[in-house]
Amino acid sequence: MSIRFDGKVAIVTGAGAGLGRQHALGLAARGATVVVNDFGGSVDGTGGSSAAALAVVEEIRQAGGTAVANGANVADFAQVSAMVEDTVAQFGRVDILVNNAGILRDKSFSKMEVADFTAVMDVHLMGAMHCTKAVWEVMRAQQYGRIVMTTSAAGLYGNFGQANYAAAKMALVGLMNALHQEGTKSNIRVNAIAPIAATRMTEELLPANMLAAIQPERVTPGVLFLCSENAPSRTILSAGGGAFAVAAMVESAPLPLAGDELSPEGIAARFQQLADLSAPQRYEVAGEEVRRFIQTVLTAQA
Repeated sequence: MSIRFDGKVAIVTGAGAGLGRQHALGLAARGATVVVNDFGGSVDGTGGSSAAALAVVEEIRQAGGTAVANGANVADFAQVSAMVEDTVAQFGRVDILVNNAGILRDKSFSKMEVADFTAVMDVHLMGAMHCTKAVWEVMRAQQYGRIVMTTSAAGLYGNFGQANYAAAKMALVGLMNALHQEGTKSNIRVNAIAPIAATRMTEELLPANMLAAIQPERVTPGVLFLCSENAPSRTILSAGGGAFAVAAMVESAPLPLAGDELSPEGIAARFQQLADLSAPQRYEVAGEEVRRFIQTVLTAQA
């Protein structure tokens, strides 16, 4: 079945270039009305210009689609709220939000200034929260919403020199998990994309042959799927170069310790068993893990 977005209104942040541009073009090509949001800053978040967003809007219009530009800074909730209010006033609804905007201020943690940490958190985490908060009641009222967070392998697995970026990206997974639970009854599905792509944020990190294999447009099909009518929810979709995988948080079986074993030494002695992930468990909600631990302990004590 063909995935279309006719009649749907989408907001894509950081859509003036790279991944965001491709997401905006992809949504528009399949019928969505797109708000192309881009503050127009540099990779580190400084500066600002509307030229990039306007160029993407013109590209969409030339292809027969409908789009408008918006220059709101996602780190500013007042600006984001105004963007959503303008969108609803003009188009009547917001169906899709792709939280893509981001900046980089890479340094080893020992050299990283607190301001560098805060700035990255403000755009990636708080920016996504601001945009999601601004559309949440609109989506609840219309009983429909599709929200995509942009996480990263840096957050899921770690990356040297990116403590700020990794912290923000992993925090977005936690935000997705909680909002999935709160949005289910209103048909709001919340997912995350973990992209591997050649953008201005990665062009200095990888050789040319690798960059050529991971162009941004090869990630966008995954985002469009997560925005679709029949999208899953609470899914982390890793994507790069046209390859896709689902990432998940899993846990080993809880092992009850008692008596002399209930000690640091006991944990050390049994650590290999504790770390055995040959039969991983994935929990749908935090309460499932709590109940499993309690039941394990009660059974051991019986």
